[in-house]
Amino acid sequence: MHFHRMFQGPPEARMRGFGFPPIPPFPPGGPGGSRGWGGGRGRGGGRGRRAGVRSAVLALLTERPMHGYEMIQEIDSRTGGAWRPSPGSIYPTLQLLEDEGVITGVTDPAGGGRRRFALTEAGREEAERAAATPPWGEYAEQTVHSWHEIRDAGFQAMNALRQVMMNGTDEQRERAAQVLDETRRKLYAILAESD
Repeated sequence: MHFHRMFQGPPEARMRGFGFPPIPPFPPGGPGGSRGWGGGRGRGGGRGRRAGVRSAVLALLTERPMHGYEMIQEIDSRTGGAWRPSPGSIYPTLQLLEDEGVITGVTDPAGGGRRRFALTEAGREEAERAAATPPWGEYAEQTVHSWHEIRDAGFQAMNALRQVMMNGTDEQRERAAQVLDETRRKLYAILAESD
């Protein structure tokens, strides 16, 4: 691997040429594995994930009417960032609930034309059941705390890498690339461990 080619030129060019894709703050699947994201980041939208989004939407609407984006922010906040449903899971769920007559949406003139959703009488019973055991309750405080620590450690590692890329010598950058390669292999080895 010709690492020196990556590190030639001005610092800005070196950063662009490093070749790393953007890293999301959490891996697909989230802390709960295949069911943890509830239709958020990552691929797949299994039945359990859709059910989690539905329950979360209904539970939130027992508190107050909300826009779809408010719901995404609320779920993100209540799980400490461990679960942030995508618009591609929230908005189809809202449309389905509206079609079923469980919620109703009204365009909010003060909200830039966004639709604000509220429960109907027909949806209140299901919503109250959802609110009794909301999906974000699955994210124990310890789990959320550990995900914050992992995310912070990742950001700090990326900052250290940026410093080496911008200010280090060619030899230091070569060593940094070797550390990254070793770290990548060790992370995959963790995933390969049996339960």
